[in-house]
Amino acid sequence: MLKIYNTLARRKQDFVPIEPGRIRMYVCGMTIYDYCHLGHARLMLVFDMVQRWLRASGFEVTYVRNITDVDDKIIRRALENGEPIGELTQRFIDYLDEDAAALGIQKPDREPRATLYIGGMLEMIRVLQQKGLAYQATSGDVNYSVRKFPGYGKLSGKTLDELRAGERVETDPSKHDPLDFVLWKRAKEGEPAWASPWGEGRPGWHIECSAMAGELLGAHFDIHGGGQDLQFPHHENEIAQSEGAHGDIFVNYWMHNGLVRLDEEKMSKSLGNFFTIREVLKQYDAEVVRFFILRAHYRSPLNYSDRHLDDARHALARLYTALKGASPQAATIDWNDAYAGRFRAAMDDDFNTPEAMAVLFELAADANRSKSAQVSGLLKALGGILGLLDHDPTEFLQGRTAHGAVRMEPMVATGIGRTNVGMPPATVSPDQIEQMIADRVVAKRAKNYAEADRIRKDLLDAGIVLEDTPQGTTWRRA
Repeated sequence: MLKIYNTLARRKQDFVPIEPGRIRMYVCGMTIYDYCHLGHARLMLVFDMVQRWLRASGFEVTYVRNITDVDDKIIRRALENGEPIGELTQRFIDYLDEDAAALGIQKPDREPRATLYIGGMLEMIRVLQQKGLAYQATSGDVNYSVRKFPGYGKLSGKTLDELRAGERVETDPSKHDPLDFVLWKRAKEGEPAWASPWGEGRPGWHIECSAMAGELLGAHFDIHGGGQDLQFPHHENEIAQSEGAHGDIFVNYWMHNGLVRLDEEKMSKSLGNFFTIREVLKQYDAEVVRFFILRAHYRSPLNYSDRHLDDARHALARLYTALKGASPQAATIDWNDAYAGRFRAAMDDDFNTPEAMAVLFELAADANRSKSAQVSGLLKALGGILGLLDHDPTEFLQGRTAHGAVRMEPMVATGIGRTNVGMPPATVSPDQIEQMIADRVVAKRAKNYAEADRIRKDLLDAGIVLEDTPQGTTWRRA
C-alpha cells in the first residue's frame, strides 16, 4: 500500500484517497518574473514523478499546478523593464513551458493563473469577513485575524506565541496582531488593480492558492504539495483561509520537497545564488539533470555542484550502456516480477526514488550479463516511469541527444591535430570521429597497427572511447 510522509502528521501514513481510484492534487507553482532556476526544476520534477507514479498505480489523477502572475516582485520587475505586466509574465510563462518540456515534465491537467481567479478570491474574503475571521484595517488592506482561527500553527507545529517570537514580521500599526496577514491589498498608484467591496486593490499571495485549489479541486482534496520553504507561512495561511471559509478539512496529505542548496545555502533568486535551468542545460543533457534530482529522496536537501552532475551523467551512462545493442521487448510491466515488485515497493514507500533506481542498476547488470531482451525491456519500462531512458542509447552515449534549445558543447581534444583528417586541434565533432574511425580501419587493413593505435589514443585523449564489435567499431563519450 502506498505510504506518504504527511507533513501535517509528521510521519508516513497509508494513503487512502477521498474518492476510491481518484486523486486530486494541487502544487504551488512559480511566481513568474524571471527564468526558472534549479530549485524550481526540483519542485516540478518531484511532483511530475509523483503524478506519474500515481497514474502508473492505476489512479485517475487531477493534477493542478498554479502560476502566480501578479505580486510585488512582478510589478517591480515590469516597472524596471518599462513594459506591461502582462507582456512580462507571458514571456516568462513561455520560457517556463520550454524549460519544463526540455526536462520531460508532463503538463499539469490544469495550470491556473492567479489573475483569472480574482472573483473566487473576492468571494472567499467576503465569507471570511462575514465569519469574523477577516477585517478591513485603517490602511485599507483586508487582513486575516490569525488568533481567531483555533487551528493556526498545526502545519508548522508551533504555537502562535512561538511563531510570533520566531518571525520577523513587518511593523504595521493598522494590523490587530503582527501575525495577521493580508488578503486584499489596497491599490497604490501605478499598480494593477481590481474593483472590490473594499476598494480598488489586488489579492494577497496566500489567498490565490486557496481560491484556485477550491474552485478546481473542491473544498477538500487529497494532496497539496510545494517546496519546504512554503510550509510556513504560505501553506499555514492556506489552511487558515480554506478551513476558515469552508468549515471543513482542507487537505488530507501535505507533501514538501527539500530545497536545492549551493554552498550550504538555499538556492534562490532573492539570495542571488541560483543557476537557471537554461544555464545548467547548456552543459548537461536534460535527462542527466532529471536523474540527478530524482536520485535523491524528494524530502532530502539536494546539493548542487558540477561534480554531482558529472557523477549523475556517468551513472546514467551505465544504464544506457546496458541498453546499447539490445532490442528491448516493449511489454506491459509484470508487477509479479522480482525486480518490478521491488521497484513498486520502493515507490510505494513515500516515493523512494533512490531505492527504485538501485533496482534499475541491478537490472542493468543483469541485462549486461544475460543480453536478454526481456530484462532490457523491463529496465527501459521501469526507467520510463521515472521519465528516464527515453533516448536512443547510442545517441546518448555519444552526446548527440537533444534537450530543448541547447546542445552539448564540443569535447576538447588534445592530440587530434596530428591526424590527417584536417580537423581543428581544439574540438572533435561526431563527423570527425567517424572519419577517424574510417582512417583507423584503413590503417588496420594495411597492417599499420601503430597508426591505428595512435588514432585510438588520440580519440581517447579527447574523451572518446572506441568499442570494436563483430559488426564494426562504435564509439561513446568517456
